[in-house]
Amino acid sequence: MLKRLEVVGFKSFAKKTVLDFLSSTTAIVGPNGSGKSNVAEAFRFALGEQSMKSMRGKRAEDLIFNGSHSVPRANRAAVAIVFDNRPKGAHRPFKIDFDEVVIERAVLRDGTSEYSINGSKVRLRDIEELLAGANIGETGHHIISQGEADRILLASPRDRRAMLEDALGLKIYEFKKQEAEKKLGKTEENIGQINSLRRELAPHLRFLESQVKKLERADSLRTELVGLAQTYFAIEDAYLAHEKEKVAGEKRDAAERLAQATAELSAIEERATTDAEGVKHLDLVRRTEREVERVGGERGTLARSLGRVEGALAAAKERSARVAREPYAKVPREDLSALAREIEKQAEEATTPEAISAALSAIRKAVTAFVGRFIAPADDLLADEERAAYALENERTELLAKDARFSEELERTKSALARSREAMTAHDETGRELRRRILDLAQAKAHEEGSVAKSGAREYELNLLSESLEREKGEVLALGGIATVSYAPLAQLPAEDRQTQDARKRTLERTKIRLEEAGGTGEDIRQEHKEVSERETFLATELEDLAKSAAGLRALISDLDTELGKHFSEGLAKVNASFSEYFALMFGGGSARLALEEAEEPEEGSLAYAEEETDEAPKEKERLGIEIAVNLPKKKVRSLMQLSGGERALTSIALIFAMSQVNPPPFLILDETDAALDEANSRRYGDMIENLAKKSQLIVITHNRESMSRANTLYGVTMGGDGVSKLLSVKFEEAVSVAK
Repeated sequence: MLKRLEVVGFKSFAKKTVLDFLSSTTAIVGPNGSGKSNVAEAFRFALGEQSMKSMRGKRAEDLIFNGSHSVPRANRAAVAIVFDNRPKGAHRPFKIDFDEVVIERAVLRDGTSEYSINGSKVRLRDIEELLAGANIGETGHHIISQGEADRILLASPRDRRAMLEDALGLKIYEFKKQEAEKKLGKTEENIGQINSLRRELAPHLRFLESQVKKLERADSLRTELVGLAQTYFAIEDAYLAHEKEKVAGEKRDAAERLAQATAELSAIEERATTDAEGVKHLDLVRRTEREVERVGGERGTLARSLGRVEGALAAAKERSARVAREPYAKVPREDLSALAREIEKQAEEATTPEAISAALSAIRKAVTAFVGRFIAPADDLLADEERAAYALENERTELLAKDARFSEELERTKSALARSREAMTAHDETGRELRRRILDLAQAKAHEEGSVAKSGAREYELNLLSESLEREKGEVLALGGIATVSYAPLAQLPAEDRQTQDARKRTLERTKIRLEEAGGTGEDIRQEHKEVSERETFLATELEDLAKSAAGLRALISDLDTELGKHFSEGLAKVNASFSEYFALMFGGGSARLALEEAEEPEEGSLAYAEEETDEAPKEKERLGIEIAVNLPKKKVRSLMQLSGGERALTSIALIFAMSQVNPPPFLILDETDAALDEANSRRYGDMIENLAKKSQLIVITHNRESMSRANTLYGVTMGGDGVSKLLSVKFEEAVSVAK
């Protein structure tokens, strides 16, 4: 069943090393210190050994190759054991559905271990259960290392019993029993918790039952409430629906009228705001007024010029007549002063270019006439005066023609001004009518806005009434149930006033109060009572199931104990038979047997006795250990400690082989267990190896030539200067054929 061992980084095996176990007996030889015993420790490591002492180390890091001068140290050590798991008969050796089972363990320098089965990470417990099912136990009875051959002799009776049970393949029963006891403990804990919960629920359940009885008395009030609520809610629903529809219609009509007034008002206001025609009339009036003012001003200036010219012309004519009478006319001082004032006046009043030109012309002529009058001869003066008069006459004619034109233009502009003012007055009259229309529309808009607001307020009031009604329905629903709001809607309102409905509401409120005082609907209490009752029933059922489960687990534990005791008794008898046979073979006579310890009965009155008497459910009595009794030929011994080292080794070998014969393990590793044997005993040892190899694979680590000769395959382990163990293998069958 054992196929091979793969080691890498473990102790002195720095590089990957593979040992194939294809024959029934494999011997591993090599000089001391070469690392051959590390093979046995590799098996211990992979099978889950937790004792560092058993693997000759102090900490996990000691198991990892620590390096040498030529080979670097490893960061991890890993060992994999490969088993052949093909079915033998109807069952596989390992209870796993693979033809090959690879159990691997790796350790890192931080001390953590990793376990895997066929590459999948598992727990150590999973590996232990898998191995126990294949009769590979955790006590290591199938791996006997150097110096530990008599370990079973030196072990305590209880440990010795554990080794024997392990060798007999009873560990699987122990696992099942431990699992059942674990489940039983959890079940009993759950039973205690459920009993505690039931004790807590009992008073509350009694209280709820009394409350439910009180609630039953409120049923008549609830029936009355249902009838009142249905009538009240049906009428109130119809009333609110009718009022909402009415208000909605009024609001819709008012909103339409408001929209119409608003639109018309906006259009009129827009016309009033953007009155281009009115602006045009006003602009025309203003321009015409400015034209009238301009023409009037120019005509006034012309009139003043004409007046001056006419004055100058009259003066010139008078002077001409005077000159005709007097060659040298005298000019009074007053005339000179008047002339000077006239000139100054002409200069001051000349504001327009035409007036300035006319004034200059008049002044020039006056000055010329004045000078000519005082300097020139009389004829010349007369001619000058006549010329001046003629010029003034011409100028007067021109001014009169110009004044006529100004008069006509002034009349035209005045007529245009009158027409523009009439048009503006007519437009203003139209504006006043428009403003009156705007005022009327504004009043209509305000009225409709008030109507819309009034309808909105009424809608809000009706919505509040609807919300209040829904709250009332919720309250009554909580008290009287769904029947209170299960009613048919009314086709039309009854012919009654609102006071009748208000009276119904007051009656409904009084009934609600009475029902609340009587306990209301009590749905929460009824629901809680139902939930608590169901909880109590569930707990009772659960308790019954747990009790059945606990009884079943106790029966299972009892059956396992019975089965374990039966197999142990049968196995002990078989081991004793083989042990005595092997012992006699090894010692040339004598006998040996395994026996249970004698139970110590507590003395009456002792503490242990009192505990045994008072315990309601006494714990299982501790199992008795195993004692070893030997009878050497020609030597009387009373204790195993009186045996010599060689005798202990022979006794241990006989016992180990006896246990292996009764329930053969898949493999057995013997690490120099023959070191203390002489030549005669070595031959007997070899005979037993050959006999045992028929039932179990043997891996013998030895220096004994006799043991080597009984092996089919021989592995040699050597170690060079680099501190790394190396492997050489020889199959004896091949060696013999080559030798022939």
